[in-house]
Amino acid sequence: MRTFFCIILSLFAFTTASAQEILPQREARFITKFPFKQFSGGVMVLQARFGDVPDTLNFILDTGSGGISLDSSTCAEFNIATRQSDTTITGIGGIKKVPFVYNETLSLPGLTLRRLNFHVIDYNILSSVYGEKVDGIIGYSFFSRYIIKINFDSSMIEVYSPGKFDYPKDGTLLHPAFTNLPIQWLEVMDKKRQGFNFYFDTGAGLCLLMSEKFARDSGILLKKRRPVITQAEGVGGKLQMRLTLIREIKIGPYKFKQVPVYLYKDDYNVTSYPFTGGLLGNDLLRRFNLTINYPNREIHLSPNSHFNENFDYAYTGLGIYYVNGKIMVEDVIAGSPAAKGHFKVGDEILAVNRNFSLSMAVYKAMLQKPYESVKVLIRRDGALQELTINTVSIR
Repeated sequence: MRTFFCIILSLFAFTTASAQEILPQREARFITKFPFKQFSGGVMVLQARFGDVPDTLNFILDTGSGGISLDSSTCAEFNIATRQSDTTITGIGGIKKVPFVYNETLSLPGLTLRRLNFHVIDYNILSSVYGEKVDGIIGYSFFSRYIIKINFDSSMIEVYSPGKFDYPKDGTLLHPAFTNLPIQWLEVMDKKRQGFNFYFDTGAGLCLLMSEKFARDSGILLKKRRPVITQAEGVGGKLQMRLTLIREIKIGPYKFKQVPVYLYKDDYNVTSYPFTGGLLGNDLLRRFNLTINYPNREIHLSPNSHFNENFDYAYTGLGIYYVNGKIMVEDVIAGSPAAKGHFKVGDEILAVNRNFSLSMAVYKAMLQKPYESVKVLIRRDGALQELTINTVSIR
Protein backbone atom coordinates (compact mmCIF):
# COMPACT_ATOMS: atom_id res chain seq x y z
CA MET A 1 0.00 0.00 0.00
CA ARG A 2 1.13 3.54 -0.64
CA THR A 3 0.86 4.36 3.03
CA PHE A 4 3.33 7.22 2.91
CA PHE A 5 1.32 8.78 0.15
CA CYS A 6 -2.31 8.18 1.00
CA ILE A 7 -5.09 6.37 -0.77
CA ILE A 8 -7.57 7.77 -3.25
CA LEU A 9 -10.99 6.21 -3.46
CA SER A 10 -13.26 6.82 -6.36
CA LEU A 11 -16.80 8.17 -6.49
CA PHE A 12 -19.82 6.09 -5.73
CA ALA A 13 -22.96 6.28 -7.75
CA PHE A 14 -26.13 8.27 -7.32
CA THR A 15 -28.71 6.30 -9.31
CA THR A 16 -29.63 2.68 -9.87
CA ALA A 17 -29.76 1.05 -13.29
CA SER A 18 -32.93 -0.73 -14.27
CA ALA A 19 -33.06 -4.45 -14.98
CA GLN A 20 -32.40 -5.57 -18.54
CA GLU A 21 -34.25 -8.20 -20.52
CA ILE A 22 -31.92 -10.82 -22.02
CA LEU A 23 -32.46 -11.05 -25.79
CA PRO A 24 -30.70 -13.02 -28.57
CA GLN A 25 -27.41 -11.32 -29.25
CA ARG A 26 -25.30 -10.44 -32.24
CA GLU A 27 -21.57 -11.08 -32.10
CA ALA A 28 -19.64 -8.35 -30.33
CA ARG A 29 -17.67 -6.19 -32.78
CA PHE A 30 -14.19 -4.78 -32.21
CA ILE A 31 -14.25 -0.98 -32.31
CA THR A 32 -10.88 0.40 -31.24
CA LYS A 33 -7.91 0.08 -28.93
CA PHE A 34 -5.67 2.60 -27.20
CA PRO A 35 -3.03 2.75 -24.45
CA PHE A 36 -3.34 3.70 -20.81
CA LYS A 37 -0.85 4.42 -18.07
CA GLN A 38 -0.98 3.68 -14.37
CA PHE A 39 -0.82 5.87 -11.32
CA SER A 40 -0.06 4.42 -7.89
CA GLY A 41 -2.07 1.37 -6.90
CA GLY A 42 -2.72 0.43 -10.52
CA VAL A 43 -5.19 3.28 -11.11
CA MET A 44 -5.68 3.55 -14.89
CA VAL A 45 -5.39 6.86 -16.72
CA LEU A 46 -6.26 7.38 -20.37
CA GLN A 47 -6.26 10.40 -22.64
CA ALA A 48 -9.35 11.75 -24.36
CA ARG A 49 -10.70 14.97 -25.88
CA PHE A 50 -13.72 16.74 -24.46
CA GLY A 51 -16.06 18.57 -26.83
CA ASP A 52 -14.19 21.25 -28.77
CA VAL A 53 -11.34 21.57 -26.27
CA PRO A 54 -8.14 21.28 -28.33
CA ASP A 55 -5.98 19.73 -25.60
CA THR A 56 -5.94 16.05 -24.65
CA LEU A 57 -7.18 15.52 -21.08
CA ASN A 58 -6.38 12.86 -18.45
CA PHE A 59 -9.26 10.67 -17.25
CA ILE A 60 -9.21 7.93 -14.62
CA LEU A 61 -11.04 4.76 -15.75
CA ASP A 62 -13.19 3.81 -12.79
CA THR A 63 -15.80 1.10 -12.27
CA GLY A 64 -16.45 2.76 -8.90
CA SER A 65 -17.94 5.87 -10.53
CA GLY A 66 -21.63 6.00 -11.27
CA GLY A 67 -21.34 8.34 -14.25
CA ILE A 68 -18.70 10.53 -15.88
CA SER A 69 -17.14 13.70 -14.52
CA LEU A 70 -14.92 16.73 -15.13
CA ASP A 71 -12.57 18.60 -12.85
CA SER A 72 -13.81 22.07 -11.93
CA SER A 73 -10.43 23.68 -12.65
CA THR A 74 -10.41 22.09 -16.11
CA CYS A 75 -13.81 23.66 -16.76
CA ALA A 76 -12.47 27.03 -15.64
CA GLU A 77 -9.30 26.74 -17.74
CA PHE A 78 -11.17 25.95 -20.96
CA ASN A 79 -14.26 28.09 -20.30
CA ILE A 80 -16.58 25.09 -20.18
CA ALA A 81 -19.99 26.32 -19.08
CA THR A 82 -21.58 24.49 -16.15
CA ARG A 83 -25.15 24.47 -14.83
CA GLN A 84 -26.17 24.13 -11.21
CA SER A 85 -28.18 21.08 -10.19
CA ASP A 86 -29.69 19.48 -7.10
CA THR A 87 -27.82 16.22 -7.73
CA THR A 88 -25.52 15.03 -4.96
CA ILE A 89 -22.68 12.54 -5.07
CA THR A 90 -21.24 10.56 -2.20
CA GLY A 91 -17.58 9.67 -1.74
CA ILE A 92 -15.33 8.70 1.15
CA GLY A 93 -14.99 12.32 2.25
CA GLY A 94 -18.69 13.15 2.32
CA ILE A 95 -21.67 14.27 0.25
CA LYS A 96 -21.51 17.13 -2.23
CA LYS A 97 -24.02 18.88 -4.50
CA VAL A 98 -22.54 19.11 -8.00
CA PRO A 99 -23.10 21.17 -11.16
CA PHE A 100 -23.26 19.54 -14.60
CA VAL A 101 -22.10 19.96 -18.18
CA TYR A 102 -24.90 18.54 -20.34
CA ASN A 103 -25.06 16.80 -23.72
CA GLU A 104 -21.35 16.82 -24.55
CA THR A 105 -18.97 14.48 -26.35
CA LEU A 106 -15.84 12.62 -25.32
CA SER A 107 -13.46 11.44 -28.05
CA LEU A 108 -11.16 8.47 -27.50
CA PRO A 109 -8.86 7.15 -30.23
CA GLY A 110 -11.25 5.58 -32.77
CA LEU A 111 -14.39 6.22 -30.71
CA THR A 112 -16.60 9.21 -29.90
CA LEU A 113 -19.14 9.05 -27.07
CA ARG A 114 -22.05 11.46 -27.52
CA ARG A 115 -24.86 12.83 -25.38
CA LEU A 116 -22.92 12.61 -22.14
CA ASN A 117 -23.81 14.53 -18.98
CA PHE A 118 -20.70 15.26 -16.91
CA HIS A 119 -20.95 16.12 -13.25
CA VAL A 120 -18.30 18.64 -12.17
CA ILE A 121 -16.21 18.36 -9.02
CA ASP A 122 -12.88 19.60 -7.71
CA TYR A 123 -10.21 16.97 -8.36
CA ASN A 124 -7.30 19.13 -7.19
CA ILE A 125 -6.67 16.63 -4.39
CA LEU A 126 -6.21 13.83 -6.95
CA SER A 127 -3.82 15.90 -9.04
CA SER A 128 -1.74 16.81 -5.99
CA VAL A 129 -1.55 13.21 -4.78
CA TYR A 130 -0.54 11.73 -8.13
CA GLY A 131 1.63 14.64 -9.24
CA GLU A 132 -0.19 14.84 -12.59
CA LYS A 133 -3.32 16.67 -13.65
CA VAL A 134 -6.54 14.69 -13.34
CA ASP A 135 -9.18 16.23 -15.63
CA GLY A 136 -11.99 13.79 -14.94
CA ILE A 137 -13.21 10.28 -14.21
CA ILE A 138 -14.84 7.90 -16.70
CA GLY A 139 -17.28 5.45 -15.14
CA TYR A 140 -20.71 3.96 -15.77
CA SER A 141 -21.55 6.24 -18.71
CA PHE A 142 -18.75 4.53 -20.67
CA PHE A 143 -18.82 1.00 -19.27
CA SER A 144 -22.58 0.63 -19.74
CA ARG A 145 -22.26 1.11 -23.54
CA TYR A 146 -19.42 -1.28 -24.42
CA ILE A 147 -17.40 -4.36 -23.58
CA ILE A 148 -13.99 -3.26 -22.29
CA LYS A 149 -10.85 -5.43 -22.34
CA ILE A 150 -8.01 -4.20 -20.12
CA ASN A 151 -4.56 -5.73 -20.56
CA PHE A 152 -2.12 -4.80 -17.79
CA ASP A 153 0.72 -6.62 -19.55
CA SER A 154 0.55 -4.44 -22.66
CA SER A 155 -1.13 -1.39 -21.02
CA MET A 156 -3.77 -1.46 -23.76
CA ILE A 157 -7.56 -1.13 -23.69
CA GLU A 158 -9.79 -2.69 -26.36
CA VAL A 159 -13.40 -1.62 -26.87
CA TYR A 160 -16.13 -3.83 -28.37
CA SER A 161 -19.79 -3.30 -29.12
CA PRO A 162 -22.25 -5.17 -26.85
CA GLY A 163 -23.02 -8.71 -27.95
CA LYS A 164 -21.97 -12.31 -27.75
CA PHE A 165 -18.33 -12.31 -26.70
CA ASP A 166 -15.64 -15.01 -26.67
CA TYR A 167 -13.62 -14.64 -23.49
CA PRO A 168 -10.03 -15.87 -23.19
CA LYS A 169 -9.81 -19.62 -22.55
CA ASP A 170 -7.74 -19.17 -19.42
CA GLY A 171 -9.16 -17.45 -16.37
CA THR A 172 -12.60 -17.37 -14.84
CA LEU A 173 -15.91 -15.65 -15.54
CA LEU A 174 -17.56 -13.75 -12.70
CA HIS A 175 -21.24 -12.80 -12.54
CA PRO A 176 -21.35 -9.76 -10.25
CA ALA A 177 -24.50 -8.07 -9.10
CA PHE A 178 -24.95 -4.72 -10.84
CA THR A 179 -26.60 -1.52 -9.77
CA ASN A 180 -24.64 1.01 -11.77
CA LEU A 181 -21.57 -0.37 -10.01
CA PRO A 182 -20.44 -4.02 -10.11
CA ILE A 183 -20.67 -5.82 -6.77
CA GLN A 184 -18.71 -9.05 -6.36
CA TRP A 185 -18.97 -11.76 -3.72
CA LEU A 186 -15.61 -12.34 -2.01
CA GLU A 187 -14.38 -14.71 0.67
CA VAL A 188 -12.19 -12.99 3.25
CA MET A 189 -10.41 -14.80 6.07
CA ASP A 190 -8.45 -13.70 9.08
CA LYS A 191 -9.81 -14.82 12.47
CA LYS A 192 -12.50 -16.68 10.53
CA ARG A 193 -13.75 -17.08 6.97
CA GLN A 194 -16.54 -14.78 5.82
CA GLY A 195 -18.27 -14.39 2.46
CA PHE A 196 -19.65 -10.94 1.62
CA ASN A 197 -20.38 -8.45 -1.15
CA PHE A 198 -17.72 -5.89 -2.12
CA TYR A 199 -17.69 -3.19 -4.79
CA PHE A 200 -15.43 -3.97 -7.77
CA ASP A 201 -13.57 -0.65 -7.99
CA THR A 202 -10.80 -0.04 -10.54
CA GLY A 203 -10.53 3.59 -9.44
CA ALA A 204 -9.32 2.73 -5.92
CA GLY A 205 -5.54 2.52 -5.59
CA LEU A 206 -5.58 -0.12 -2.88
CA CYS A 207 -6.19 -3.86 -2.48
CA LEU A 208 -9.13 -4.03 -0.09
CA LEU A 209 -11.18 -1.59 1.95
CA MET A 210 -13.55 -2.72 4.68
CA SER A 211 -16.18 -0.75 6.49
CA GLU A 212 -15.30 -0.55 10.19
CA LYS A 213 -18.89 -1.66 10.86
CA PHE A 214 -18.42 -4.79 8.76
CA ALA A 215 -15.09 -5.58 10.45
CA ARG A 216 -16.67 -5.11 13.89
CA ASP A 217 -19.93 -6.97 13.26
CA SER A 218 -18.29 -9.90 11.48
CA GLY A 219 -15.43 -10.25 13.96
CA ILE A 220 -13.25 -11.02 10.95
CA LEU A 221 -9.91 -9.66 12.22
CA LEU A 222 -7.48 -11.51 14.44
CA LYS A 223 -7.05 -9.94 17.88
CA LYS A 224 -3.28 -9.67 17.30
CA ARG A 225 -3.78 -7.11 14.51
CA ARG A 226 -2.36 -3.70 15.34
CA PRO A 227 -3.67 -1.32 12.67
CA VAL A 228 -1.71 1.85 11.96
CA ILE A 229 -3.22 5.23 11.13
CA THR A 230 -2.81 6.50 7.57
CA GLN A 231 -4.17 9.28 5.38
CA ALA A 232 -6.72 8.96 2.59
CA GLU A 233 -8.44 11.36 0.23
CA GLY A 234 -11.69 11.38 -1.66
CA VAL A 235 -14.75 13.42 -2.50
CA GLY A 236 -15.09 15.91 0.33
CA GLY A 237 -11.41 16.06 1.31
CA LYS A 238 -8.96 14.23 3.54
CA LEU A 239 -9.65 11.71 6.25
CA GLN A 240 -7.75 9.12 8.25
CA MET A 241 -8.16 5.35 8.08
CA ARG A 242 -6.64 2.38 9.83
CA LEU A 243 -4.41 -0.02 7.90
CA THR A 244 -3.60 -3.64 8.68
CA LEU A 245 -3.41 -7.09 7.03
CA ILE A 246 -5.89 -9.86 6.37
CA ARG A 247 -4.77 -13.48 6.00
CA GLU A 248 -6.57 -14.30 2.74
CA ILE A 249 -8.86 -12.93 0.05
CA LYS A 250 -10.53 -15.23 -2.46
CA ILE A 251 -12.10 -13.88 -5.66
CA GLY A 252 -13.57 -16.63 -7.81
CA PRO A 253 -10.99 -19.46 -7.61
CA TYR A 254 -8.05 -17.12 -6.92
CA LYS A 255 -6.52 -16.71 -3.46
CA PHE A 256 -4.20 -13.98 -2.19
CA LYS A 257 -2.40 -14.24 1.14
CA GLN A 258 -1.46 -11.50 3.62
CA VAL A 259 -3.31 -8.71 1.85
CA PRO A 260 -3.22 -5.07 3.07
CA VAL A 261 -6.66 -3.84 4.10
CA TYR A 262 -7.93 -0.36 4.95
CA LEU A 263 -10.54 0.02 7.68
CA TYR A 264 -12.88 2.90 6.91
CA LYS A 265 -15.15 4.65 9.43
CA ASP A 266 -18.00 5.04 6.98
CA ASP A 267 -19.99 7.94 8.45
CA TYR A 268 -21.93 8.48 5.19
CA ASN A 269 -22.43 4.76 4.48
CA VAL A 270 -20.67 5.02 1.12
CA THR A 271 -20.09 1.28 1.24
CA SER A 272 -23.83 0.57 1.63
CA TYR A 273 -23.29 -1.66 4.64
CA PRO A 274 -24.85 -4.13 5.44
CA PHE A 275 -25.43 -4.81 1.72
CA THR A 276 -21.70 -4.54 0.96
CA GLY A 277 -18.70 -4.71 3.26
CA GLY A 278 -16.34 -2.42 1.36
CA LEU A 279 -14.52 -2.48 -1.95
CA LEU A 280 -11.94 -4.45 -3.91
CA GLY A 281 -9.42 -2.07 -5.47
CA ASN A 282 -7.09 -2.00 -8.42
CA ASP A 283 -3.85 -2.76 -6.57
CA LEU A 284 -5.24 -6.30 -6.49
CA LEU A 285 -7.30 -6.23 -9.70
CA ARG A 286 -4.27 -5.13 -11.80
CA ARG A 287 -2.92 -8.67 -11.26
CA PHE A 288 -5.49 -9.84 -13.80
CA ASN A 289 -6.24 -8.89 -17.38
CA LEU A 290 -9.90 -7.89 -17.25
CA THR A 291 -12.85 -8.07 -19.60
CA ILE A 292 -15.57 -5.85 -18.15
CA ASN A 293 -18.93 -6.55 -19.76
CA TYR A 294 -21.64 -4.40 -18.18
CA PRO A 295 -24.20 -5.12 -20.96
CA ASN A 296 -24.06 -8.86 -20.17
CA ARG A 297 -23.35 -8.34 -16.46
CA GLU A 298 -20.12 -10.32 -16.58
CA ILE A 299 -16.46 -9.75 -15.70
CA HIS A 300 -13.70 -12.08 -16.87
CA LEU A 301 -10.43 -12.40 -14.95
CA SER A 302 -7.24 -13.82 -16.43
CA PRO A 303 -4.08 -13.89 -14.26
CA ASN A 304 -1.28 -11.85 -15.82
CA SER A 305 2.45 -11.32 -15.28
CA HIS A 306 1.75 -9.23 -12.14
CA PHE A 307 -0.27 -11.97 -10.43
CA ASN A 308 2.48 -13.03 -8.01
CA GLU A 309 3.96 -9.59 -7.33
CA ASN A 310 4.52 -8.71 -3.69
CA PHE A 311 2.08 -6.46 -1.91
CA ASP A 312 3.26 -3.17 -0.46
CA TYR A 313 3.57 -3.55 3.31
CA ALA A 314 5.56 -0.37 4.00
CA TYR A 315 4.32 2.28 6.38
CA THR A 316 5.75 5.77 6.92
CA GLY A 317 2.88 8.02 8.02
CA LEU A 318 4.17 10.71 5.66
CA GLY A 319 1.65 12.53 3.46
CA ILE A 320 3.23 14.34 0.52
CA TYR A 321 1.48 16.30 -2.23
CA TYR A 322 2.42 18.05 -5.44
CA VAL A 323 1.48 21.70 -4.90
CA ASN A 324 2.34 24.56 -7.28
CA GLY A 325 5.26 22.69 -8.80
CA LYS A 326 6.67 21.55 -5.46
CA ILE A 327 6.41 18.32 -3.46
CA MET A 328 5.29 19.32 0.01
CA VAL A 329 4.76 17.52 3.31
CA GLU A 330 1.17 18.18 4.35
CA ASP A 331 0.52 15.34 6.80
CA VAL A 332 2.67 13.68 9.45
CA ILE A 333 0.87 10.99 11.48
CA ALA A 334 1.68 11.20 15.20
CA GLY A 335 3.97 8.39 16.39
CA SER A 336 4.71 7.26 12.81
CA PRO A 337 8.16 6.75 11.25
CA ALA A 338 7.74 10.20 9.64
CA ALA A 339 7.18 11.80 13.04
CA LYS A 340 10.14 9.93 14.50
CA GLY A 341 12.22 11.16 11.54
CA HIS A 342 11.37 14.78 12.52
CA PHE A 343 9.40 15.64 9.37
CA LYS A 344 7.08 18.61 9.70
CA VAL A 345 4.09 19.89 7.76
CA GLY A 346 5.41 22.52 5.34
CA ASP A 347 8.68 20.77 4.54
CA GLU A 348 9.52 20.88 0.83
CA ILE A 349 10.86 17.59 -0.57
CA LEU A 350 13.84 18.17 -2.87
CA ALA A 351 15.25 14.66 -3.27
CA VAL A 352 14.82 11.09 -2.04
CA ASN A 353 17.97 8.97 -1.82
CA ARG A 354 19.70 11.70 -3.84
CA ASN A 355 17.19 11.40 -6.67
CA PHE A 356 16.26 14.93 -7.75
CA SER A 357 13.62 13.99 -10.37
CA LEU A 358 10.73 15.48 -8.32
CA SER A 359 8.65 12.55 -9.56
CA MET A 360 5.93 11.47 -7.18
CA ALA A 361 5.89 7.99 -8.72
CA VAL A 362 9.66 7.57 -8.31
CA TYR A 363 9.68 8.80 -4.72
CA LYS A 364 6.71 6.60 -3.93
CA ALA A 365 8.55 3.53 -5.15
CA MET A 366 11.54 4.40 -2.97
CA LEU A 367 9.34 4.56 0.12
CA GLN A 368 7.24 1.44 -0.41
CA LYS A 369 9.64 -1.19 0.99
CA PRO A 370 9.46 -1.97 4.72
CA TYR A 371 12.54 -1.85 6.95
CA GLU A 372 14.43 0.58 4.73
CA SER A 373 16.35 3.68 5.81
CA VAL A 374 15.53 6.36 3.26
CA LYS A 375 17.36 9.70 3.06
CA VAL A 376 15.14 12.68 2.22
CA LEU A 377 16.51 16.12 1.38
CA ILE A 378 14.11 18.87 2.48
CA ARG A 379 13.94 22.64 2.58
CA ARG A 380 12.57 24.09 5.82
CA ASP A 381 12.44 27.82 6.48
CA GLY A 382 14.88 28.39 3.61
CA ALA A 383 17.50 25.97 4.96
CA LEU A 384 18.39 22.53 3.57
CA GLN A 385 18.29 19.46 5.81
CA GLU A 386 18.66 15.74 5.21
CA LEU A 387 16.26 13.62 7.24
CA THR A 388 16.08 9.85 7.54
CA ILE A 389 12.83 7.91 7.55
CA ASN A 390 12.95 4.27 8.67
CA THR A 391 10.02 2.49 7.08
CA VAL A 392 8.21 -0.22 9.03
CA SER A 393 5.78 -2.96 8.04
CA ILE A 394 2.06 -3.07 8.68
CA ARG A 395 0.77 -6.04 10.71
